[in-house]
Amino acid sequence: MSRVLVLNSGSSSVKYELLSDGERPASGAVERIGEPGSPVADHEAALEIVADELKERGLGIDSAELTAIGHRVVHGGTTFTEPTLITDEVVRDIERLIPLAPLHNPANLAGIAVTRRLRPDLPQVAVFDTAFHSTISPAASTYAIDRETAVRLGIRRYGFHGTSHAYVSRKAALLADEPPANVIVLHLGNGASASAVSAGRCVDTSMGMTPLEGLVMGTRSGDLDPEVVFYLSRTEGLSIDEIDTLLNRRSGMLGLCGDSDMRAVQKRVAAGDPDAELALSVYCHRLRKYVGAYYAVLGTVDVIAFTGGVGENSAPVRERALAGLGALGIAVDPVRNERGESLISPDGAVVKVAVIPTDEEFEIARQTLEIVSRTNSE
Repeated sequence: MSRVLVLNSGSSSVKYELLSDGERPASGAVERIGEPGSPVADHEAALEIVADELKERGLGIDSAELTAIGHRVVHGGTTFTEPTLITDEVVRDIERLIPLAPLHNPANLAGIAVTRRLRPDLPQVAVFDTAFHSTISPAASTYAIDRETAVRLGIRRYGFHGTSHAYVSRKAALLADEPPANVIVLHLGNGASASAVSAGRCVDTSMGMTPLEGLVMGTRSGDLDPEVVFYLSRTEGLSIDEIDTLLNRRSGMLGLCGDSDMRAVQKRVAAGDPDAELALSVYCHRLRKYVGAYYAVLGTVDVIAFTGGVGENSAPVRERALAGLGALGIAVDPVRNERGESLISPDGAVVKVAVIPTDEEFEIARQTLEIVSRTNSE
């Protein structure tokens, strides 16, 4: 039996899922870590709660049946381009990458530290959000700024949501008429990103050095003229931190119409709210631009896959995002789309359009077992 505990240690939460030969006997989350009034002081306390919850189900972290622990780590930089067995040296390398993900990597490391202490005998693997995108070419990853500065500071496109893009693109490729497949993945949730994948390798992605670039998101602006930052500083006297907060937490759908939840936005659109209509139009216009751009990057497209909370559940977003692309062989069947079927393109469409629920926990577990198996065979 292969039993893997998957841990996602965020800045204020720890989510966990236990996977065992295709089954999921346990999952849960500990939230509000370190927040005022929370009984959970830090990540060590949170992991102890996780351990207790698993033990109550007879599936404790101390169980001899546990094969490995897989950890989501947000940023691997250029150091980590594949899942990696965790060692003291790996931990030090992840620590050195904290400036690239100051909110996330420290939380990821906290989860690693606690579980390594609880189970020092067990193989533990870091699975990096950025790793799937490490195959994009220098032409796609390089920003047109001073090269010495960029290289010295690690300024380049990294991409995120990698485990989701890896899982969904692999599932989408199975729908293609002939391998190898060219796939566009649209991961749409509160955070949103697109990727262009050819024969299982990512060739371009919308998020950049940070998750701020690219598509319009729940509270993030996505693509923006960099001069806007300087304009806000000069005309409003805003500090760098204030602008950071504006673009990451007060922009996107929230900034456009006051709601970051797509379900609320769609209800307002149906009621004739002009602000919500503009927000949805901006959101889908940006999506359509990226689909067209990635069609050009790939040359041909076999499958477009929607995933994430919005991608899997919003028929209006799927319809609007691909409207007017019939000349490229891209169309959505309105009945199939409204029903939320897994294949929503018309019969005989040149490009298949699919709705594929993501499963990042499964992907982390799969990659964890792959590394453990490879290590054991060496």
